[in-house]
Amino acid sequence: MAGFSNRGRGHNRKRKLSQPTHNTPSSTPGHGSQSDEEDPPAVRKKVRWEASQRSNTEVSMEDGMADGEENDNGSSEETETTETDSLKICLTAWCQNRRVGMAYYDPIKCMIYVLEDTEETSHFDLTRMVLEQASPDVVLTSSRSDDAFMDTVREFMESSGGVFQIRPNKEFSPGKGRDRLMSLHLLMDLPQEGNLDSSVVSSDDGSSISVSRNAYDFMMTRKGAMNDPTTKRWNASIRLANFGSMECSPLCISSVGALLDHLVRERAINDFADEGIHGLEIRDIECLALNEVMQINADALCSLQVFANENHASMHSNKTKEGLSLAGILNVTKTALGKNLMRSWLLRPSLSLSVINARHNAVACFLRAENVTTSNTLNGHLKGIRNIPRILGVLRSGKAKAPEWQGLVKFTVLCAMLKEALTELHEASGIDIVQKLLSALDISCFRQIGTRINDTASIDWEQSAEARRVCIRPHIDEELDNRKHVYHGIDTVLSKVAERISQDVPSNYAPSLNIVYFPQLGFLICVPMQDEWRNEAGVQVIDGWSFQVTTLLSSPISFADLSHVYFKSQEMHDMDFHIGDLHSLIVDREIEIAQALLEEILVHDAAMSHACDVCAELDCLLAFADVSRSYDYRRPQMVEDNIIDIVQGRHPLQEMVVDTFVPNDARITGGDGRFSMFANASDTDTEFEENSLKLWNSVLLCTGANACGKVALIQYMAQLGRDTSDFDSFVPAESATLGVVDKIFTRISTRESVSKIQSAFMIDLNQVSLALRNCTSRSLILLDEFGKGTLPTDGAGLLCGVIKHLLARGSSCPKVLVATHFHDVFRKEILDPETVPITFLHMQVMFTSRDRSQEASGGSSDHVSSRGLSTPSIARPNSGTEEGFGSREEITYLYRVMEGLSLDSHAAICAELFGIPLRLVQRAQYVSQLLSAHEIGRLLDESISEKETLELQESETICRKFLAWNLAESGVDVKKKLGEVLGKEGEDSEDT
Repeated sequence: MAGFSNRGRGHNRKRKLSQPTHNTPSSTPGHGSQSDEEDPPAVRKKVRWEASQRSNTEVSMEDGMADGEENDNGSSEETETTETDSLKICLTAWCQNRRVGMAYYDPIKCMIYVLEDTEETSHFDLTRMVLEQASPDVVLTSSRSDDAFMDTVREFMESSGGVFQIRPNKEFSPGKGRDRLMSLHLLMDLPQEGNLDSSVVSSDDGSSISVSRNAYDFMMTRKGAMNDPTTKRWNASIRLANFGSMECSPLCISSVGALLDHLVRERAINDFADEGIHGLEIRDIECLALNEVMQINADALCSLQVFANENHASMHSNKTKEGLSLAGILNVTKTALGKNLMRSWLLRPSLSLSVINARHNAVACFLRAENVTTSNTLNGHLKGIRNIPRILGVLRSGKAKAPEWQGLVKFTVLCAMLKEALTELHEASGIDIVQKLLSALDISCFRQIGTRINDTASIDWEQSAEARRVCIRPHIDEELDNRKHVYHGIDTVLSKVAERISQDVPSNYAPSLNIVYFPQLGFLICVPMQDEWRNEAGVQVIDGWSFQVTTLLSSPISFADLSHVYFKSQEMHDMDFHIGDLHSLIVDREIEIAQALLEEILVHDAAMSHACDVCAELDCLLAFADVSRSYDYRRPQMVEDNIIDIVQGRHPLQEMVVDTFVPNDARITGGDGRFSMFANASDTDTEFEENSLKLWNSVLLCTGANACGKVALIQYMAQLGRDTSDFDSFVPAESATLGVVDKIFTRISTRESVSKIQSAFMIDLNQVSLALRNCTSRSLILLDEFGKGTLPTDGAGLLCGVIKHLLARGSSCPKVLVATHFHDVFRKEILDPETVPITFLHMQVMFTSRDRSQEASGGSSDHVSSRGLSTPSIARPNSGTEEGFGSREEITYLYRVMEGLSLDSHAAICAELFGIPLRLVQRAQYVSQLLSAHEIGRLLDESISEKETLELQESETICRKFLAWNLAESGVDVKKKLGEVLGKEGEDSEDT
């Protein structure tokens, strides 16, 4: 393998070498503060190397530089080489079955970037994108990676002057990779600096000491287990999910393990150090954020229900199908390539605003009323196109049969029909996909291919179907025609030869004989088995003949079952020599003709493959146009502003399963918020002056009853597609003005598993931690009931802490959508609705009230309630007639979003609707109101009624009698004694 070369990369090397002090900051997350006297890694290497060359005395940095000036060919050059090697970027990747996982180490930032397992395209566009963005000096991959993947990486590294190595597959092991990660100090050691849970107290001598109020830290300190290896490994296993979803990404975690092994080997070679993986300086682990595609992990895809696999109805089948999901709605493509391309676009939405707008123009063109007929025609043509790249691969392998050749001919015909249909589109001159397809469809070339196969070469389709191989028609090759003529007339020749030979054979030897032909065996004389040949003497052979083989009538094998005997004579040898093995010769000649035809066709391999790729894009565009037309999707307006403005938005999945869907608006902005919806209006506009205070915020919080969130899916659909070969979709809304979102994080669904050591609440914390570590001002975060998995007080505190932390980021605050039932946090000292820059919304409900008088008269009164910040009056329920609890209410969810907070819990009404006794419901509602008003002490002042007092006294008397009963006493009638205890002495024993 060629060594590393700086050819074409000198500028990058100088830039990196000029900033060696970035390797080790003064404080690194998860490692504690670093002393000022400690040198950066690059400087330590230089001093250690020079000291080993000169003496064991301490050498300063200036002395090392001076020595380098005195000895130009000495240690300074070796030090510079060592430092240059240490700054190389190493990337590891593993691709299997078109799924790829990667990891690379940035020596300047001392960070590891990981790409979780994701599906790759047939052209490995994602791999090329990562390589261009990371610019690695060394790339390592497994020996079991896909061959096409290795060819792509090798080509890139050769052009960039880097090193590409194929490592043994045993180095790429998920178990080994997980063990390597568990050994990192970043994961094992809990952060010690900046403890937010500590408080300062005064000691006896008046000095202040810091006392930790974190229960976990306190217990670990008490047990002295902070340095215990088992505890550290447990910490690492818990914190691993904070940096990415690598547990469900075996290719990624294997690549990380191979990367760490390589870094340890390189460090040992350069530094002669034996610290192993513990000596690596790794500040952080981040998910690789590609510049051109949206980052959305598996949890977010599952929570938003982008994909949903359903098992087969039969328990004996392992097949799955796409269920109710966004992919199931959008992926109505006609071709296999289009279906695969649609899935890859769903996994990686685009971030390019120009590409998004170009794709919107294409979909709008197909949605025009005058283009509906042409679009249907295009769909019909695409439906007949097969997977041409796969067909060409089968042709190269020499295993092609008639269907593959027919598919190729049909493709050439359909391409001409597609190009003709494209010219009939109205106002399509500026549509990128149309122009791209018109230039990709080389009709003259494709027509030549179809004519060559169908006419010039003249494949005999009927005979090919019968023979299950490629057969050539007559009058194409003279030699082939002569062989077929002899082969087809061989029956007459064999009859004449058999008649002549039978005249020379004694009548008592064989009453009849035939001349037969077998491929590979040639011509043989077939004689029926005689009875006298079934003895020990065996078959009698005529002079000049040679025994060849016998055939059986049935099984098992028995000599008595032999039916015919075959011989060779001189005449048969002469026929073998002059006529030969005709069948094999015919097949070989047809293969030669087909191979010559294939070589002519493969010259246009790239043109046909490119045309298929563009046809796949057209297929996806037409599919989404059909979906937009069927479900009334509208075109969004994509802008540079970091905003989401949705008017009458709908959920694309929920509207398909309900009778009536209620659309709603959503407005939110990223950064520090305060985006005015009238920012473009003139100062003299009266409407602007009246509404200038209607500003948007970065955090939108929904309380009360809430349903599925449609904002993220609408934003996601608007950015579907990737790079210059993508499309972008319309959205289910009346109108939408959207900025580009680079990442989507969710805390909606918790995917628990017995294979994970985390609880449900730990999984929720990992999801939120991942969002906080990787989000930007362009990101979108969805938090649904975060904190519900623990105590309400702790959960509410965590939710408030996350919201305040995001708001404190100012211009870096992402767009955040929150749904919560923690009503106690909306106070001045926590989240004051009057001061915090948060948009408060709630779902409106309708209460139907029925009191006893109305029920008797058959009347009813309905009212719609938003129930905002006002606190309801507290009244203790007794008989159900007190104010606030006397009326019976039924709730109807309107699914209409309104401004303001909803501090009412509808749990009591729902409990009553589902059969909980009214007395318990009223009591629960009363206690809940006391808790909300911090007046729980009023429960101590309650007095019970006279009836309740008598019941309590009676119960106490029974209890005392029962406790006074000596159960060890023998000879006692238990039923009678129990009746005395319960006060039922005179009743029948059965009643007792």
